[in-house]
Amino acid sequence: MLETCNGKLFVYASFASRRKKLTPVRIAAEKIARHLKLSFEVKTFRKKFEPIYVYYKNGDEEPVPIYCVSDEQSSIEEICTALRNMMFVLSFHPKNLTLRQVRKEILQLS
Repeated sequence: MLETCNGKLFVYASFASRRKKLTPVRIAAEKIARHLKLSFEVKTFRKKFEPIYVYYKNGDEEPVPIYCVSDEQSSIEEICTALRNMMFVLSFHPKNLTLRQVRKEILQLS
């Protein structure tokens, strides 16, 4: 049985980020979070910066960057694949025991 919370995905974006670029990243990150039973949060900042970042955080550990998009427009499927691949890699790190437990679910994401 999966735990109720295996960590958290954060999407960091500038308040001025274009909605067209932020929307697919938000949807993809939310989809991954829901499937892996992770918490999910979008954090916007007043400071203007171009890239949109996705971070994984587990408990009190330092957040780990797992995705960044700046100029190109990616599809939701491409973003999901990139996030899934990074979550799979993180599942092998000794600090991410909760991801190790859901490795099969990570592989099933499509």
